[in-house]
Formats: sequence, structure tokens, C-alpha cells
Amino acid sequence: MTEVEKDRTKKRILLILSCLMLALGTSGGPLILRLYFIHGGKRIWLSSFLQTSGFPISLLPFSIFYIIRRHRLPVTGNNNNSTATQTMFTMKPLYLIAFAAIGLLYGVDNILYCYGLNRLPVSTASLVTATQLGFTAIMAFFIVRQKFSAYSVNAVVLLTIGAGVLALHGGGDRVEGESSKQYVMGFVMSLMAAALFGFVLPLLELVYSKMKQTITYSVMIESQLIVGLFATLFSVLGMIINNDFKEIPKEAKQFGLGEANYYLILVASSIIWHLNFLGASGITFCASSLLSGVMVSLMMVVTEVLGVLVFKEKFKAEKGVSLALSLWGFLSYFYGELKKAKKLKNNHIPKEELPQNHNGFPHP
Repeated sequence: MTEVEKDRTKKRILLILSCLMLALGTSGGPLILRLYFIHGGKRIWLSSFLQTSGFPISLLPFSIFYIIRRHRLPVTGNNNNSTATQTMFTMKPLYLIAFAAIGLLYGVDNILYCYGLNRLPVSTASLVTATQLGFTAIMAFFIVRQKFSAYSVNAVVLLTIGAGVLALHGGGDRVEGESSKQYVMGFVMSLMAAALFGFVLPLLELVYSKMKQTITYSVMIESQLIVGLFATLFSVLGMIINNDFKEIPKEAKQFGLGEANYYLILVASSIIWHLNFLGASGITFCASSLLSGVMVSLMMVVTEVLGVLVFKEKFKAEKGVSLALSLWGFLSYFYGELKKAKKLKNNHIPKEELPQNHNGFPHP
């Protein structure tokens, strides 16, 4: 097996793992976060914090790659000067700043999403969030010059119409004790979160494609760490201003499922949401922001069904129509991608003409 074939195999494996992590995080994250809200949780900034607070998990592979790089450096005489000057981060400061900015945008997206999920049933919030595919497609067209087929355009249109159907049903599924104004605000916040997420993914892909250095496993992990760190710092600042740290013990004692389960939910939420983050960024790294958006939207439909089953939420005709349109959109997109792959294979398009986002997939 040649080095190129090995790199392709590694890339496929990482892509599959990223899809699995995204599936678990995107379907499980909203459910456990909604569980927090249903049983007495009210801290929006805390719930936002939980979506990226699991970023220290990435320190393990980050440290492993750093150790590997140190051992691969040549030793001159008895003094390993190269090793002594080896830095923890391989990317240039300019890219660190770019990923830090993306992290702040990610933090803003988290707070918008949490506010929306606090006001909407998880099934409704999931269908609204699924519209991020439309925003991702539009932003990918302008930011990374993503090419579209009739199938991908059809998918975007269907998902947009699906969200419109939900918007027109007038809050018939809003939770007990919630006003129409609060429901509308939740819907608007969820839609804004979807739009911002649709901007962040292509922006992440753009930074990867513009980096004037070899894109390695280490660079991917470093970017995830920086994005997660600054998104979390943004939420921590909000928690400090909102006095969340002082209120957490009080909220835990009053939590409907008990104090122990309160902290268990917080820890589980942090881990599950981090899998979602790793999956989304991993798919963007291995393939494209558009594919990442498609996978997120697909799993949001699964979340919508789970929300109805787990929390006994209402499933009216409008949700059924929206769900059908969303599934139709997903099938349209994937069918178009299969046709494109088959065409590329039959026509034997030269490597330099194939869509590529990164400079190969080398070692750490």
C-alpha cells in the first residue's frame, strides 16, 4: 500500500469516526439539555458553557502528537537543540488568532441555541436548527466557492420551506405556562443560531484551505482546542456577569431529579456536546462544511423523533410536513452526491481538478 493510499485510508477512518461522534452528540445533546430545562434548570449561560467545556478532552491526543513530534526531531551530538525549541503549537500565530475568533462566534451561537431550546420543545427546536443546512450552503457558496447541483439546491429549498411550515403553525406546541412572545423569541433565537452555525462551518473550512502549511492531525486537534477554549471563555464571562457560579449549588438542591443527578447531567452534557463539536469540525476537516451541515441536519431529524418519544411532545400535522420535507431534502442531497461520485469515477477526472480542501493527510 502506497503512502497516498494509507493517507486516504486514514482520512476515511477519521471521517467515519467524526460522523459517529456527530451522530451521538447531535442527537443526544439537545435531549439531555432539554432534560436540564424541564426539571428546573434555568441557567442559559451555564447550558451554553456545557456545549464546549469538554474541550480539555482534546488535550490527550494533543499531548500525544507533541511527544511524537519531539521524538521525530533529529538529535545533533549530545544536545537536542531542535527538541528544546520545539513549540507546543505547530500553526502560526495568525491562524491561532483566526481560530480564536471562530471560537468566539461559536460561543455566541451556543448562547442563541440554548435560549431557543429553553423556550421550544426539543422536537421543534431540532427542526428549526436543521435549517442550518440552507445557511451553510449559502455561506459555503460565497466563502469557499462551493459548487452546487440541482439536487443540493433542491435540498436547501426543501429545508427552508420546512422551517417556514413550523413558523406558520403559530406556537401550537409551546410548553405550558409559556407566552406567545416567549415562544416566538425562542423560535427566532433558534433560527439565528442556525444561521450563525451555517456561517461558522464554511469559515472554518476557509481557514483550513488558506493555511500556508501542511494540514496534519496535529493542526486539526490544535484548531479544536483553540475554538473550544475561546468559546468556553466567552460562556464563562457570561456566567460571571450573570452570577451563575453562585447559583449552581442552589439550583442543584432544587433540581427536580435530585442534586446528584443534577451534576451528573451537567457532566454528561459536557461530554456529549464535545463529541458533537469534534464530529462537526472533523467532517469539515476531512470533507467539507457542506457535508458537515448535511450530517447535522440529518441527525436533527432523528432528535426531533426522539424528542417526541422521550418527552411525549406534541406531534401535529405541521411537524409531520416539516419532517417529510426535511427527509426529502436529505435524500435529494445524498442522491446528488452519489451521482457526482459515480460521474467522477467514470470520467477519471485528473486529481488536480477534484475538489480538495486540504494539503493531503500526513503524519502528526
